[in-house]
Amino acid sequence: MFSMTGDDDRRFPPALTEVARIEFDYGDEGEGVEFAPYEAFRSAGDTTDWLRHWTANHELDGDGLRIFGQDGSGGLAAIWYARRGRPLAEQPVVFLDSEGEVGVAAGNLSDLLWVLADGFGPREAALHGEREARPDAALTAIAERHATTPRRPAREIITEAQAEFDTFEDDIFELCC
Repeated sequence: MFSMTGDDDRRFPPALTEVARIEFDYGDEGEGVEFAPYEAFRSAGDTTDWLRHWTANHELDGDGLRIFGQDGSGGLAAIWYARRGRPLAEQPVVFLDSEGEVGVAAGNLSDLLWVLADGFGPREAALHGEREARPDAALTAIAERHATTPRRPAREIITEAQAEFDTFEDDIFELCC
């Protein structure tokens, strides 16, 4: 079920602070990573406004999402409070495309760090997880400093997360349709 109830924790994780310092390269003929990380979570008000506009459901609030970056078209990467009572770092990471595509990128923040290190942004992981890995040394170093899960290939992490949250797309579209 799509939970829109998170806790009040808006402290930005140190790992995401470091990720925000990395410039992602979308070059490579469009085969790079299209991701612009933020230096802080979007405010609760901005998140609610965006979610209401995106779903056309003006009764929603954005409490269950912590938006931390976007792609070039305005699609958003977010931590989704899907695991009740668990801390922010243990929540799945999702991508909500500006055109309505959605997907799960990683099962938790630690796994997202390994996905990034393997050359996938949240959009690429959630919507194009079959692409080839392109390891990034700077992101690998961040993952090595902050990850609490063992290193695994991005495809394995993505497949596992998408299997665990296989109703995410249906759940989010129930909010608007």
